[in-house]
Amino acid sequence: MFNRAEMFNKRAGDPEFKANEVIKNLNIEKGSIIVDIGSGGGFYSLHFAIETGLNGIVYAVDINAKYLDYIESQAEKRGLANIKTVLVEGELSDIPEEGCDLIFLRDSFHHISKPEDYFLKLKRFLKSNGRVAIIDYKKSTKFTFLNLIGHYVEQEDIIDCMVKCGYKHLNSFDFIEQQSFNIFEIQA
Repeated sequence: MFNRAEMFNKRAGDPEFKANEVIKNLNIEKGSIIVDIGSGGGFYSLHFAIETGLNGIVYAVDINAKYLDYIESQAEKRGLANIKTVLVEGELSDIPEEGCDLIFLRDSFHHISKPEDYFLKLKRFLKSNGRVAIIDYKKSTKFTFLNLIGHYVEQEDIIDCMVKCGYKHLNSFDFIEQQSFNIFEIQA
């Protein structure tokens, strides 16, 4: 029943995607409020729940109810009571406005049909010092299935979109060979 969610988690945890290094570079503090958009099987949501501690909250956001059911079952098995699942059927809601320390998107940016509209609206959920972390596939120079179906976004396009939406580019990391990893905050 949850094969696809498990597959997403296995892939996210594959050593080539360096999840531990990603989490380390996010500098998550205890008590943080994090939104994991496109949470899939919840690999990062579950790890974020541990990082934020009992006083933190992680919102696992997805358009697939079965993935969210899987996350809930995994959180219960692990004794993680600080994960809240959010099923999105249109506009993002059920997230506290101006309440989030980090909004995290992994392999989701390329699915957003109007990214400028989306990220302009997303700003309302961030605290004044909140950050947005975006990880997405880069276009490969090799013939790949991901290239064939357009399952990537060039790093420059992500940065350009975010700057146009009023975000400041804080960091780029290049330790994941197949993906770009960028962090932004709202431009003051």
